[in-house]
Amino acid sequence: MRARCTRLPAVAAVLALLLTGCAGGGESSDGRIRLTFQSLAWQKESVDANKELVREWNARHPGVRVEYVQGSWDSVHDQLLTSFEGGEAPDIIHDASDDLADFAHGGYLADLRGLLSERLRSDIPARSWETTTFGADGGIYGVPFLQEPRVLIANRAILESSGVRIPTPEHPWSWPEFRAVAKTLTAAMGQGKYAVAWPLKEPVSVTLNLGLSAGGRLFHRGADSRVAIRFTRGDEVVPGTIHDQVNTDRTASRSTLGSGGSDALPGLFGGKYAMVPLGFAYRQQIAQQAPEGFEWTVLPAPAGADGPVQGVSPQTLSIARDSRHKKEAARFIDFLLRPENMVRLARGDWMLPTGTRALADPSLRTAEDGWAVGAALAEGLRPAPAQSVRGYPEWKDKVATPAYQEYYAGAIDAGELEKRLVRDGNRVLARYQR
Repeated sequence: MRARCTRLPAVAAVLALLLTGCAGGGESSDGRIRLTFQSLAWQKESVDANKELVREWNARHPGVRVEYVQGSWDSVHDQLLTSFEGGEAPDIIHDASDDLADFAHGGYLADLRGLLSERLRSDIPARSWETTTFGADGGIYGVPFLQEPRVLIANRAILESSGVRIPTPEHPWSWPEFRAVAKTLTAAMGQGKYAVAWPLKEPVSVTLNLGLSAGGRLFHRGADSRVAIRFTRGDEVVPGTIHDQVNTDRTASRSTLGSGGSDALPGLFGGKYAMVPLGFAYRQQIAQQAPEGFEWTVLPAPAGADGPVQGVSPQTLSIARDSRHKKEAARFIDFLLRPENMVRLARGDWMLPTGTRALADPSLRTAEDGWAVGAALAEGLRPAPAQSVRGYPEWKDKVATPAYQEYYAGAIDAGELEKRLVRDGNRVLARYQR
């Protein structure tokens, strides 16, 4: 669920945030409560929506003033760790659920169970709350509020002229059908063109989250609550499909494997690629950047026997454990996530709200720009496989990312991929479960 943009390096961002007043709030000289809200919004529409809501809160609640602080997705983990350990954490923290486990277990975040309103608790489905629930006692350490499925952004003209079946959320392509369709499209497009571009600069979340539809989980929790990595047949489907499209079928571009999603868009616009698997929020860039006359469509990602199920790590709002005004911070979160406000945040980020009332808003269910496809996929979103696994960030960076990258490039085979993920991965997780 992380945003895709280039930001300051981690150290520079940490210093900048600390110097600009990212310390937790308190009382100002006039006796008013002051709260700091660190937002990771980065698209203009999203930043504008967040700042406008902060202004509306401050106008209505003169005794509790919220200060907006701009954070960065690229450096948030290191920046937050530094601010927690230095006693300078913001009161209200915008993050993603897959980044919360270590902070929750480390005692840096407040348990929200006694702070959230019943309205908010009941409006967000239980499956979403699972993404921010940690520990044996089931503490809740964040409010999940925005989420996005993986979809296929496709060149409408290429698809319709090929005669292939166009998938719908009710009848998506199976993974074998997706591979067959890619062969048909590539043959029809001509030399030097590909049915698919997989931008896999960060391959782990893409692989694991799409793998849920094929029965893959990779992380398995035992009766003793310890987590172990096992590579099952379900875990083979998605990486095997990507590997074979690139190295065997030649239906997917090798050159995009190390790229970010934005890097693949010129090729999509120019007809070099027929489809690009991307997060739902990329629709904003496509709507803004597509050349005049380019017709694009949003298709559901391929699915396995379990249907269009995907893992997701929602964006979250948490409260620092050291905040002196947790109740007021929770009231601000409740205001920010009223259904009508959640719709504004979702539209600003081109994502889906977790709240059921907000998701039912007609503006999020129109055919224009693929909103209806995304809304139809929301029911199948599940907690990402590694959601509550301690040590996941280290496993992802040191083990899984290089292993998947080498496998997709054809440098190692499936056996070596499994050995690295399981053997090396379990060694990493063991250090966090002693």
